[in-house]
Amino acid sequence: MSTAQPNSPRPTFELDLEILEATVEAMTAASSLGPLDAEDMASAREDVANHLVNNPGTVFKHAAELGLEHLRIALGVADVEPDPKDRRFSDDWFSSVPWFKRLAQAQVANERAASALLDDLDFDGKGRLRADFVMNAWTSAMSPTNSLFGNPAAIKEAWRTGGASLLQGAQNALTDLTENGGMPKMVDTEPFVAGETIAATPGAVVHRHPLLEVLQYTPTTGEVHGRPVVIVPPQINKYYVLDLAPGRSLAEHLVANGQQVFMISWRNPGPEFREHGLDDYLDAVLEATDVALDITGSPDLNLLGVCAGGITASALAGHLAAIGDERLNSLSLLVTILDWDVPSTMGSFALKPLPEASRVQSEATGVLSGEELAKTFAWMRPNDLVWNYWSNNYLQGKQPPAFDVLAWNVDSTNLPAALHGDFLSIAANNSLTTPGTLVAKATPVDLGAVTCDSYVVGAVTDHITPWEACYESVRLLGGRSEFVLSSQGHIQALVNPPGNPKGSFRINPDAIDLDEGPSSEQWLEGAATHAGSWWDHWAVWLGERAGQMTDAPTDLGSADHPVLGEAPGLYVFD
Repeated sequence: MSTAQPNSPRPTFELDLEILEATVEAMTAASSLGPLDAEDMASAREDVANHLVNNPGTVFKHAAELGLEHLRIALGVADVEPDPKDRRFSDDWFSSVPWFKRLAQAQVANERAASALLDDLDFDGKGRLRADFVMNAWTSAMSPTNSLFGNPAAIKEAWRTGGASLLQGAQNALTDLTENGGMPKMVDTEPFVAGETIAATPGAVVHRHPLLEVLQYTPTTGEVHGRPVVIVPPQINKYYVLDLAPGRSLAEHLVANGQQVFMISWRNPGPEFREHGLDDYLDAVLEATDVALDITGSPDLNLLGVCAGGITASALAGHLAAIGDERLNSLSLLVTILDWDVPSTMGSFALKPLPEASRVQSEATGVLSGEELAKTFAWMRPNDLVWNYWSNNYLQGKQPPAFDVLAWNVDSTNLPAALHGDFLSIAANNSLTTPGTLVAKATPVDLGAVTCDSYVVGAVTDHITPWEACYESVRLLGGRSEFVLSSQGHIQALVNPPGNPKGSFRINPDAIDLDEGPSSEQWLEGAATHAGSWWDHWAVWLGERAGQMTDAPTDLGSADHPVLGEAPGLYVFD
């Protein structure tokens, strides 16, 4: 499938992946924390302002240094240069035209000075992340490329089109104001239709619950493993990032490896679901596992949880361990934070009273709005997710790219207020790390009592669920845990098909047999890098735990769970 429009200015698939990574980094942990409303942002800004007021000497020192740097820039003797990967200054005018070169240098100097200033102020780990958020929003808004006369690409396009690009840009801005909440549109979603170009792996709906549908995929091998795998995707987006497109679908890859795959497709809840919390979602997932066991005739199964779905799967595993239910043969977690003490961009806002303010907001409306959440987290990467499209759509009068994962990312879902509140509590209280702190379905959760084998995946450049935080899961879970560190970032750990020549992953099998797991730093020191995709490594690991091979079923579903319709079902269109 083409990932960019014909004649798109974006030259390569790799560039789109960079945009994609920035987008999803700013969104995927959203199920745990809510949109940063005015009170949240005011608190973060006030924290920064207090540090500035209380450290006048430090502020003056950095202001003086910045003034000298600007003088050198004006005289043409500064050696400051933009990062070659900074797309804002990729136009050749920023290197060949003195005025524009100085504009770029001044912006880079401002950003570096702001970062250096924060380095010298006394922020704790999470406070520094909050300060970075605020300062990045300020400095990114100052970029010359956000205005027509500081943006060479926009000037050239206006000249080339005789001003038509400016008229089209104004029309794009008006459309976004009325139809996109005032935010620049990031993607052309028209080419992507669930069941046709995306979410296209053949299968059927074999169970429908008020909160979810269960999809069973059609086998493509003559024999299949007897033990099924059930996938719990994150609740804040549609499931199909795990079944994106032919050749780039984890579900398709598993089916091709002889797995019997059952995928949960979450419903997009409205305000009428406001009282549905974690226990309700655990009941729904438990029903989904009952369905998979009934259809396959297996006494147990392998469970995969992804991001917020990993939190849900882990809570369910703790509940099952507490009641002695042995249906879990293995637990796999993909880019999932269970220990919120490790600093992360999202975790930096998991501090009281911010979660309480966010909780009040969702309770007032009944749901945590996926649309509003998208706006909030775009500002976590403003250069990539706001100003990039401001320049493209408005100043240059162009349309955004057509890209399947960006289309998936804007196809967001809501969270019921009760579930949102439960996720907030888990994050703010770090309640999965202390046995008994989280109570799921009236049972205290102790992840150390989850003694099945586990497979935990982190991504090396993931800033939302940083790999060090993902790694801590192996120290919380009982049983034998294998940690795998995928190359690149959060989204490319999800969409990681074999064949990418730049793809790799790291493993440290010796760490599995240690009585006490090493720290993340110790694990990394002993890890070996392997070319390829962790998908293949996991397929082997999973295959060893998926039971004996048996003839593939000729029909989907069962007498008790008949086919209700073709995949991708109904809920994906909510």
